Amino acid sequence: MDKKKGLINVIVSILFKVLILVSQIFVRRYLISYIGNEVNGLNSLYVSIIGFLSVAELGVGAAITFCMYKPIVEGENQKVSALYRLFTRLYLAIGAIIFVSGCILTPFLKYFAKDYSDLSVNLYLTFGLMLVSVVITYVYSSKTSLINAYKNNYITTTISSVGLLIQYALQIVVILTTRSFIGYLLCAVGAALLQWIVTEIVARHKYRAIISDRQKVDSETKKEVVKNVKAMFMHKIGGTLVNTADSLIISAFIGVVVLGKYSNYTTIMIAMTGIITLFFTPLTSIFGHLYAGENGESLKKYYHFFHTFNFILGTVFFLGYYGIIDNLVTICFDAERTGSLEMAKSVSFVLTLDYFIQFMRQATSLFRDATGTFYNDRWKPFIEGAINVALSIAFVLLFSRLFGEEMAVVGVIAATILTNLLICHSVEPHVLYKYALHERATKFYIKNYLYIAMFTVALIALHFCMVTTDNEFTELLANGFISVGIAVAPCLIALLSDRDFREYIGKILKKIKRRMRKTEE
Repeated sequence: MDKKKGLINVIVSILFKVLILVSQIFVRRYLISYIGNEVNGLNSLYVSIIGFLSVAELGVGAAITFCMYKPIVEGENQKVSALYRLFTRLYLAIGAIIFVSGCILTPFLKYFAKDYSDLSVNLYLTFGLMLVSVVITYVYSSKTSLINAYKNNYITTTISSVGLLIQYALQIVVILTTRSFIGYLLCAVGAALLQWIVTEIVARHKYRAIISDRQKVDSETKKEVVKNVKAMFMHKIGGTLVNTADSLIISAFIGVVVLGKYSNYTTIMIAMTGIITLFFTPLTSIFGHLYAGENGESLKKYYHFFHTFNFILGTVFFLGYYGIIDNLVTICFDAERTGSLEMAKSVSFVLTLDYFIQFMRQATSLFRDATGTFYNDRWKPFIEGAINVALSIAFVLLFSRLFGEEMAVVGVIAATILTNLLICHSVEPHVLYKYALHERATKFYIKNYLYIAMFTVALIALHFCMVTTDNEFTELLANGFISVGIAVAPCLIALLSDRDFREYIGKILKKIKRRMRKTEE
């Protein structure tokens, strides 16, 4: 395995993700303070709608890079070139579909925003600007996939991250000087154009021969590509229906004001999850090359290691999130200026549990995408998505009637938790073990559900151990330290019970010691 390149990809991704997280918080803070939490909710609604429309693309990038692994490993440049040309046409078609779908949906936007009439915002113009900023990215997506297929994720991460940081800086300036939501969205369009230009220059410099060679894909390869793209597309539908539908249901049944508050919690959650997910996703191409080289035994060891690592990382971060999130929302989004932005503690509790359960799929998703086994459970997403939407609507109506509108959010998240536990955590490991690791998944199921149970117990313990003070910063620090202390117990249990994980960590420590000795000598 190319450990050096994998490490570079991970480090670069994490550094930029932290910078983006901080920038996002500042942008949202100024958006809420100077334009209003209602517009913040509307912005979150737009993101959810376009995320739903982008289901046309979901999974295509992963399927594309998987198809390129083998010809790259075997040095078949002509085949790589043919695949690149096919993927260029595919991405342009997807961008066109998303744009046309967005235009068709535009007249119906008012039905998705329950209390839209209270806002002095041009709903159609602002949505159109956000739609254009997203569609532009599909013009250069094939070049991004090409660079990633060669294990150079750090390059595309740098381009997209710098583009976003420039966008956020411009948006803060626009908010402070003009208070214009339209200007805010125009900054996103400009940043997308900048990323397009830079990606074009870099890709043509590094892979000019691949891009300029006009090869055609043979019928057999085309059939394989279409099979993988269809499978990954179907596989990702469930994730879109689960996560995007939640925001749409909250907006349509409860309102954009509550969605605005809820999105403050999810913005921090998604940004934080995005950071720790980068311990996994940049390694997809690395393990894809390993699998293409048919090194099955090594793959099993890495998978077992990353599953336990998945739990330890998730336990520390998500307990920390629950411990500080209410204070963090108040501090970050200027609650003194805008009014209370906190939601009921039950909302942050179920949200934390929901995202932890989803995060516990990361190791499986990493190796599924690397091995191409996403084809074998291609029908699961339809069941997953249909059950989640049905349960979410039923629960939001039930909870709203019994406990009030804000508590109805708990019902929506509870539906997502049930869907993930009963479907995703049972089907996905089974498929990976059967078709890639060639073992029964029984032991994995026991360990995986025990991990989730341990986290739930730790989360309940943290809830009762948290303290309340008169100072937001003091309370944040105190509960942050308490959450870390509680996280120690489940992490130690996982560490002591997993021999493979201990052995791997031991090898890493020995290598570090040897290098330190050489440095001293």
